[in-house]
Amino acid sequence: MAQNTSDSSSDSFQLYDLRVEVVCPPNELVLCGAKQGDCFTLRGEMLSLPADQGFSIYSLSAVLPLLAAKQRVTHPNDWMTTDAEIACPDPNCRSRLTIIRTGLRTFKHSEVTVVPLVDRDEQNESL
Repeated sequence: MAQNTSDSSSDSFQLYDLRVEVVCPPNELVLCGAKQGDCFTLRGEMLSLPADQGFSIYSLSAVLPLLAAKQRVTHPNDWMTTDAEIACPDPNCRSRLTIIRTGLRTFKHSEVTVVPLVDRDEQNESL
């Protein structure tokens, strides 16, 4: 398991790159239009689909709320670390989406937002 190498003296932080893949059980009816191996990737905030491949907005809506949390470094015992399969939101469809952490990328706070970091010592003094 990766460790977040960020520290309070740096404005860097790390996120996992993710790949979300469709898993279709053999000989089962798949209603969401997905095919085995369909996928998309998430690098930082950028979601990318392979050329000429679609992805059901309903399937995307099932997995989207989990992606930001799956990008973060989590405790080894946290369910967000161990659980990676999401059911298709159609109760009659047997396909699943698997979230795979593919690599760790370092970002700088100052490059992704204009909101300044607050000095933690200064913040604690104001409480």
